[in-house]
Amino acid sequence: MRLLRATVATALAALTAVTLSACTAPADARPVVVVTTNILGDVVGELVGGQARVVTLMKPNADPHSFEISAQEAATLRDADLLVSNGLGLEEGLQQHLDGAAAAAVPSFVAGDAIEVLDYREGDAAGMPDSHFWTDPGRMVDVVDALEPALAALDGVDVDTLAADVAGYRDELTALDAEMTRAFARIPDERRALVTNHHVFGYLADRFDFEVVGAVIPGGTTLAAPSASDLADLVDAVEETGVPAVFAESSSPDRLVQALAEEADVHVEVIELFTESLTAEDGGAPDYLTMMRVNTARIASGLSR
Repeated sequence: MRLLRATVATALAALTAVTLSACTAPADARPVVVVTTNILGDVVGELVGGQARVVTLMKPNADPHSFEISAQEAATLRDADLLVSNGLGLEEGLQQHLDGAAAAAVPSFVAGDAIEVLDYREGDAAGMPDSHFWTDPGRMVDVVDALEPALAALDGVDVDTLAADVAGYRDELTALDAEMTRAFARIPDERRALVTNHHVFGYLADRFDFEVVGAVIPGGTTLAAPSASDLADLVDAVEETGVPAVFAESSSPDRLVQALAEEADVHVEVIELFTESLTAEDGGAPDYLTMMRVNTARIASGLSR
């Protein structure tokens, strides 16, 4: 009887071990790509998301100028197989972590190094590099092209699969650029002027022939604050140009833009755009391509009325 019980116990132990082994998920052996902002994170995911574990630090609807990360996320950043960042001073709240990654020789890709950079033309940031290059899909093509060899160098990434995914996404960016060109062509020349809550459309204006009239916050960061004279100058610009709409970034409170609209002695509509951050799936701009199409439609409609 004791022998039978021992045999049964041994069999049960073996069965339990097999069951637990089957229930335990295998470790993800794919390379880890850490991306600072969610716009770049979406693009990287489209290129290599099936072959790498893409970790995006910036949450939906966050402000890239001020978001912070946890200690666990900071550790993941330092251990990344590749770190992808904007690199033009955008991720102000992460700078110490980016500096630490550079000191630790974490393999890095800096998107700002892959494009022709524009400088801010006015305000507190005049002469400094403009970090908002994603408003020009042509420059995003440049980023994608430069990313491909960095991603191809990761252990375990199939270069043929990567090349096909890069080519497909590049085609989507080219189609987006053509759609934006057609939509903006319908805006009368005298209304091709942009007023925003801060300087975010320099690249879009350069690519699609707009004039940036001004910004409520006269700098490249949402962390700055406008003065009374800044608001007064902007009111004058709105009245002189007769723009029918001003645009507010969805990740920042728009009461300053509302105040501008109320102060101007003309009817000015305040239109919300998604320019600094993607949203959750149900928020209207869950990915880069959708964000750009929504913004294009809203700009074209707002300035054509």
